[in-house]
Amino acid sequence: MVKTPRDVTEAELSVLQVLWQQGPATIRAITEILEPERTDAYYSTVKKLLERLVTKGYVSREPAGIAFIYEASMDRDELVGRRLQEVAEALCEGSLTPLLTQLAQHNDLNRKQQKVLMDLIEDLAKQHQKP
Repeated sequence: MVKTPRDVTEAELSVLQVLWQQGPATIRAITEILEPERTDAYYSTVKKLLERLVTKGYVSREPAGIAFIYEASMDRDELVGRRLQEVAEALCEGSLTPLLTQLAQHNDLNRKQQKVLMDLIEDLAKQHQKP
């Protein structure tokens, strides 16, 4: 049985977002981005959040001298997909169609977004037509 990582809290998500945007970083570098005015006070909080993310499998760490370099193990798209699938299973009997329909109908998609969506649908249709 494949074990899926437990979901992330909002605080953990803020740390992940820094790693997605900045790339691999130390605790201090992450803390300086999240709390530039309170780096020393917030350092231990960021350290604990990173430890949880490592345990959950969202982040990996490598030694770099006396510090560690932390890197996101799961990319943003993977987390978004997993969360959407969880919502679909909980609310829509596993179907993504109601979610996609709601998103498309209740958000004003600009022409570029509409094109991306249409191209995706066309690509998926081509993949399903292959023998």
